[in-house]
Amino acid sequence: MPLTLASLVQHSALKLTVRAGADRLDAPVRWAHASELADPVPYMEGGEFLLVTATNLDAENPEAMRRYVRRLAGAGVVGLGFAVGVNYDEVPKALIDAAEEAGLPLLEVPRRTPFIAIAKAVSSAIAEEQYRAVTAGFEVQRELTRAALAGDGPGELLTRLAAHLDGWAALYDAAGQVVAAAPEWAARRAARLTPDVERLRDRPAPASVVVGDTDDRVELQSLGTGRQVRGALAVGTGAALGTAERYAVHSAVALLTLTTARSRSLQGAEQRLGAAVLRMLLAGQPDHARAVAGDLYGGLLDAPFRLLIAEASDPATPLSLGEAMEAAALRTGETLLTVPEGDRLVVLAADGGAAVAACTAYAEAQEARAPAEGTKPEEDQVVVGLSAPAGPIAVSAAYKQAEQALSVARRRGRALVEHEELAAGSVLPLLADDAVRAFADGMLRALHEHDAKGRGDLVASLRAWLAHHGQWDAAAADLGVHRHTLRYRMRRVEEILGRSLDDPDVRMELWLALKATSAPSAPEV
Repeated sequence: MPLTLASLVQHSALKLTVRAGADRLDAPVRWAHASELADPVPYMEGGEFLLVTATNLDAENPEAMRRYVRRLAGAGVVGLGFAVGVNYDEVPKALIDAAEEAGLPLLEVPRRTPFIAIAKAVSSAIAEEQYRAVTAGFEVQRELTRAALAGDGPGELLTRLAAHLDGWAALYDAAGQVVAAAPEWAARRAARLTPDVERLRDRPAPASVVVGDTDDRVELQSLGTGRQVRGALAVGTGAALGTAERYAVHSAVALLTLTTARSRSLQGAEQRLGAAVLRMLLAGQPDHARAVAGDLYGGLLDAPFRLLIAEASDPATPLSLGEAMEAAALRTGETLLTVPEGDRLVVLAADGGAAVAACTAYAEAQEARAPAEGTKPEEDQVVVGLSAPAGPIAVSAAYKQAEQALSVARRRGRALVEHEELAAGSVLPLLADDAVRAFADGMLRALHEHDAKGRGDLVASLRAWLAHHGQWDAAAADLGVHRHTLRYRMRRVEEILGRSLDDPDVRMELWLALKATSAPSAPEV
């Protein structure tokens, strides 16, 4: 407990007597200082117990004492000690009244109690309190260290820190997402501070900021060294941190920074192992991949998973998506295999799991910020192709599916495309491509030039004939001409193109060319 005026009054050797402000003796005392200046306020810092003999004071003048006491109270002086038997035999009534009016505790100091004794008592009590705080801080540091070395993640460390602070604590990852919180209810409170964590992330580590509302006082501390912010720690308390609490928070920051750095090293090793597992799966060696995966990734291979490929012009962008997926997987205990490949990120994630859901939410949020549907994505935007559910023996096919979906997403200006969308849709949207359109225009150009000279409607006749699968009567009726006229037109088509309509490949190419020239323009890519 910090030293208070009540503690000094209860000190049997000092013999202090309360003359005013008995209801304010719980004020903490930061120091004891003697001054005979008529106005000592310029030399006060707040929290002092001021000792006077009134050598230079008109202590019996009510108005003078009111001004004097008001100045002291306004400067944060917590109490006034008046020595009797020096200049005054008793505490003047004018001073007592002024102290009562201002709410400033006034203590009578007997002649046999020198000011130096009070100063020593205050100094000794402050030293004892600091020693207790340091001792408690070291004990908490040992306790938190044991929790950090237990290897069960940051949860136990946060639980012990929150208990010591009589508040709550939360850990954020580099993306500003809540990784763990203690008690559990604090996760929702901590999530509201994500914007503050993101602003803290932009400052070089270590950095801190105090935020708060009507609920509590929250202190945010960045984790990391140099300019690399690896996360943040939030602690919420009902009041400002004391010395012991400050030791605890600093210890937690140091331990979490170390464990985060260790986690990054382990993550790098895991990624290298994951890359080896992925190469074996792509090479069609699922048994070898399982053996290498062991307990780390083995569980992921025992159930259907999705393979996704994410890319962007800025290599950091796919990594930010990976961090969001990792945070989601960490919260639910899922296994996630991530392999960076230059400006790409390849991920194996459980089908229907939180990581895939986080990827979808990430893409939806990005598309919501896009200027318009179907436009070219910004350079720093991520583009994702997602395979259908697969197993270990089908990873090579899943990789191709993800690449195909990625290509379509890039061409259509979409943030994410699932391969199942392509399988369930039509091939016609794929014809909306400049290269396909150029091929179609070239193939049909001679027919269009023929029709433009008023020599017949060969293009429309070809379209009707192909649409009716070469049935002369149905196609002629659709065109409103005699079937012999249609037969003549089809012979002219063959002559102009130099191709036989009896060839099914020619008929297919002509039909696709007709569909491509009637398809809407492709989005700019």
